[in-house]
Amino acid sequence: MMTPNYSSQFSTSMFWSSLAKYMKRLGRKSLLLALKLYYAAQDPATPVWAKGIIFSALGYLISPIDSIPDMLPVIGLTDDLAVLTAALATVAAHVTESHRLKAEARLQAMFG
Repeated sequence: MMTPNYSSQFSTSMFWSSLAKYMKRLGRKSLLLALKLYYAAQDPATPVWAKGIIFSALGYLISPIDSIPDMLPVIGLTDDLAVLTAALATVAAHVTESHRLKAEARLQAMFG
């Protein structure tokens, strides 16, 4: 069975609008994962293969079509969290302290 590639679903503007829209429902943990991945993907030093994985995971996060509909209470975002976690585990060597700091700063700005 072929796994869908969600990287085509990713766009920077859609990413930020989705984070703003679902910020409270995603929670800090999921947002931090997404932001770490986002900043790693923006870094020119991150290898192309890692960016492909990151953009697929972020595309899945913002895609209106996924395994468990995001609108379902409690479980709706669990698949998104699992995809983000798996992507981060796969590309962890390319997520730097700088990416982590940017993600934490952005999270602080979003939640105050």
